[in-house]
Amino acid sequence: AMDFIDEKNGVVIGDPINNKTFLAFTHDAGETWTTQSDFEAPHMQEGEAFFASSGTNIKMQKTKNTFNYFFASGGKHSNFYQNNSKLNLPLTQGIQSTGANSIALYKTNAIIVGGDFTKDSIKEGNCTLLNLKTLTLTSPVTNPSGYRSCVIFSNKKTAISCGINGIDISNDAGLNWKKISDEGFHVVQKAKKGNAIFLAGSKGRIAKLIL
Repeated sequence: AMDFIDEKNGVVIGDPINNKTFLAFTHDAGETWTTQSDFEAPHMQEGEAFFASSGTNIKMQKTKNTFNYFFASGGKHSNFYQNNSKLNLPLTQGIQSTGANSIALYKTNAIIVGGDFTKDSIKEGNCTLLNLKTLTLTSPVTNPSGYRSCVIFSNKKTAISCGINGIDISNDAGLNWKKISDEGFHVVQKAKKGNAIFLAGSKGRIAKLIL
């Protein structure tokens, strides 16, 4: 997965090497990359890795002159990492098909989704809400309608999540979700400029979401 905070500054993450997270940073639009040293890189548990289903399990934020990064792991263990601190997530975990897949950020609020992609209709353990200031986790009142591989904020209150069994929308920043389509997609993103929302799925399917 990869994320850029602006035209020049970005981060990329990959599966762990020797139980250490692979992270690399660029400050020149990808011309050169600097990898995090083994000493700095977070230690990963056996069976913990990163899903590539939507490429959205890592995010960057800029605070004054500091770049912060956040990422979420899946597999046998599912954790949230804020720079070098770690928080275990209340998502389904324990086998290779489980855990977190995607993070959406709106200022200090985060939504993290996942579940078990081999049991895509199970609603439990597929979403959690996180306050980045206090690192407090909150469970939704109404969960998304199954495993979800991607989530975004379209504005402060509205969030969209998608997975292989459909699309859900929340109008209260992730507290309650409602299924709006049975069409499966792997990734959803909002245009950098404007309000257009696009989804992509298997076999080359692309859709535009009209709210």
